[in-house]
Amino acid sequence: MHRYLFFLLLGIASVLGGCTLAPKYTRPEAPITADWPSGAAYQETRTTTGAPTASGLGWQEFFTDENLRKIIAAALKNNRDLQLAALNVRRARALYGIQRAELFPSANASGSWFRQRVPADLSTTGKEMTAEEYSVNLGISSWEIDFFGRIQSLKDRALEEYLATEQARRSAQILLVSAVANGYMTLAGDRENLMLAQSTLKTQDEAYNLIRRQYQIGIANELDLRRAQTQVDTARGEMARYTQQVAQDENALNLLVGSSSPVTNETLPADLAGVKPPKEISPGMSSEVLLRRPDILAVENLLKAANANIGAARAAFFPRITLTTGAGTASSELSGLFKSGSGTWIFAPQIVMPIFDARLWPAYEATKVEKEIALAQYEKAIQTAFREVADALAVRGTVDLQLSAQQSLMDATAVTYRLSVIRYNRGIDSYLSVLDAQRSLYAAEQGLIAIRLARLANQVRLYAVLGGGSDQAIPH
Repeated sequence: MHRYLFFLLLGIASVLGGCTLAPKYTRPEAPITADWPSGAAYQETRTTTGAPTASGLGWQEFFTDENLRKIIAAALKNNRDLQLAALNVRRARALYGIQRAELFPSANASGSWFRQRVPADLSTTGKEMTAEEYSVNLGISSWEIDFFGRIQSLKDRALEEYLATEQARRSAQILLVSAVANGYMTLAGDRENLMLAQSTLKTQDEAYNLIRRQYQIGIANELDLRRAQTQVDTARGEMARYTQQVAQDENALNLLVGSSSPVTNETLPADLAGVKPPKEISPGMSSEVLLRRPDILAVENLLKAANANIGAARAAFFPRITLTTGAGTASSELSGLFKSGSGTWIFAPQIVMPIFDARLWPAYEATKVEKEIALAQYEKAIQTAFREVADALAVRGTVDLQLSAQQSLMDATAVTYRLSVIRYNRGIDSYLSVLDAQRSLYAAEQGLIAIRLARLANQVRLYAVLGGGSDQAIPH
């Protein structure tokens, strides 16, 4: 009989587990336009119409540089931030399991024995006696039957919080992949800047030695000599600065990789020309692709969790029913535990009806405000994502024009520098014109490196802000 009662209660729990007082959730309308922005800054973005979209392209396909792929794989395996994100997912999953288990009764078995001396004035026989009892019981203690969905709502909230944590892990993976790629390309750009500084120092040193010899024989004046010296000292300072920057870039990349074995020079690019560019991608036809970004999905999960929490707050206004039940055997002698007539049972339902609790209405209002906060955060996340993609598209639409203009500027300043040197050697101009031309050329060469780096980095940025690479498994 007791066994059938136990399974009946389990059936009731299963049926009632789907009941909830939470409002029906509907996804809010995205507070952005369906189309990507248009205008002069975006005119070049139409050239990649046939390119794959980021959401359907894994990072191993997007990045074509083999050495970069190896470094990213090592980072995904060893990076501590990503490991912490994965551990947070495991913890959230365990907490969800705990909350879900509240829907079902907890059965416990217990055995006890006690021995007690009873004085004569308390004894039912009027004589002092020693009472002894042995018992074995199996039962359910204080199980809340979830008639109004309070526990179900709390379980739904825990589930959405767990899912939000999983989406946060996917976001961390995207961030790590893009950070490693940017670090790899930044290192390549700074190494190229270092080579430019070294080449400039060599050129300036040769020019300084030539002017010094001319000064010694009276052809050049001291002003030209000191101007040439300032160029040498400036180039030396630039070389030291980029030597430091390259070392710091390598340190940053090693931190991202997280391995005890640092990244070797054999896997690092010598310059930007040694980096194979990523694939060109398309943002897709509609901005709705942003709704699949892990960070936006995570915020939506938190919105769903806040919605479920309203159900738990509503259920607090209704009666709470708990049940304690058990069956077992008891005897004054150990040998009599399992004899006929020693069976015991208990069936003790309890209902608690809230009559007055000043905390209930404020708690309910708080859950509704929390949902409004979560909704505002969700809408802001979508707007921020739209702005990030729009900015990346604006860069992609104009960076080639910048690159072409900068290349033309560098070519023109190179010719200007060459002509100014010729005019100085012929005595037509002072060394000041050579100095100005050289500074302009060095700045133009640095600017060209910066724009080439910006173009590569923006490809990675666009891939990341469109949510690319988040579905690819982490290597083990």
